[in-house]
Amino acid sequence: MKRRGSSETQISAYVSEATRDALERYSKAHGVKKGHLLEEALLHHMRALQELPADLVIPPKIVLTAESFARVVSLIERPRRPTKAMRELMAGKLSDEVP
Repeated sequence: MKRRGSSETQISAYVSEATRDALERYSKAHGVKKGHLLEEALLHHMRALQELPADLVIPPKIVLTAESFARVVSLIERPRRPTKAMRELMAGKLSDEVP
């Protein structure tokens, strides 16, 4: 629905209750209108999708098969030993070598 005298158009979308609640809380806490916040978020996301390589955009939700979920659980329960490169990275040592 288009508002009179405005170049704005209303859109409709279904979101989870958790997302709606987070939007409401942020809007109230920061004094930002929900419409403005949504438009800014959409513009930011659309620009990122246009400018970033697709493999760098991390989806907010990841869907796993039962098999891949079991693998993730296994890795959490029995993590691998960190590699030398990982230990150096975490110690703040930078390497000139790029794998």
